[in-house]
Amino acid sequence: MENNDVKISKKKPIFPVTPALQKYLRTYQREAKLPIGYNDLMQFNEAFPLMDKFGKDSLWEGPIYAQDLIETLHDGLKEIYANLKASGNLRIVEHKYIDKIEYCTFGNTHPFRIRIVNRLNDVYDYFYIKKADASRIYGLEMEEILSPNQVNYLVDGDTLVEEHIAGIPGDVFTKGQLYTPEFNPTRIAKEFVKFNERCLIMLLGDMRAYNFVVQITPDFDDIQFRIRAIDFDQQFYEGNLKVYLPQFFKENLPYVKMSMEQLTEKTVLQYQQEERSSIVHRVRSERHRLTDLRDVSNKEELTTPENIALLKQGMSDYFKDANYLQCKTMTDIIELNIKNIIRQVKL
Repeated sequence: MENNDVKISKKKPIFPVTPALQKYLRTYQREAKLPIGYNDLMQFNEAFPLMDKFGKDSLWEGPIYAQDLIETLHDGLKEIYANLKASGNLRIVEHKYIDKIEYCTFGNTHPFRIRIVNRLNDVYDYFYIKKADASRIYGLEMEEILSPNQVNYLVDGDTLVEEHIAGIPGDVFTKGQLYTPEFNPTRIAKEFVKFNERCLIMLLGDMRAYNFVVQITPDFDDIQFRIRAIDFDQQFYEGNLKVYLPQFFKENLPYVKMSMEQLTEKTVLQYQQEERSSIVHRVRSERHRLTDLRDVSNKEELTTPENIALLKQGMSDYFKDANYLQCKTMTDIIELNIKNIIRQVKL
């Protein structure tokens, strides 16, 4: 595995949710009628910067709302949480209150982060409200179908609601816990290899360390790790192949170094094959949903012709497979990726 920094587009456009995508979301219970939307949360007059625990700018702000608007927003947010977590059953928010509304100007979808607290025991949870971007929705769906992870989200027009994905941010993990003595470095390296492979097959881009989290699960004889994407804005938009390989981002260099220290070429190939086999299993289980997603996304404009041309050439060179040159869309490229790994698993 090698590492050299990768440049991506400074500003990817937000692609609207089309009627065809809305129909797909309705079919798979991702659409909901929400009491308030993203634009309602934008009705603040000013905001103050929020610092992290080290006193540095967190890139999040605390919006200040008019007093007569706060109750409406808080009631609406609690109802949204009930929709997200319990199919709209308001009993789960009877003893909960909205503790914080935070706004981020960093990133494409300028999210709001909502902290909701149970007043009976002070247990809290987070969820996010963002501008609905078709790219991100396709990324969430690909994650749900092809990865070992489940994602929970809802869409209402131009509003996207997402469940919080728990874990230690990848950049924070490298600074404080990557070389923890009781952690088995081979297990971390194995997971990074699998994550790298999955991102390329799914064409999930920009997986720099702060765009994924590390989940740690104690097992009966060791500690297990999983790397999970938390940002899906760069789903099959970029034309540069390296954008879809986390190993090429300088922010991920500690993971690359650990992988090179702990794994041989033979074990890397073994873990890549394990991940491909898992994806094939999920494709067979979710083939109807995947077909529906393909049929919708294949007809949408989700990148530029230049990016498609650049990526299919890059994939053709990388895999030494001229069939990529026949692809007309990013969806075609993913479909060929899946067909190729199905053939490999059968061999």
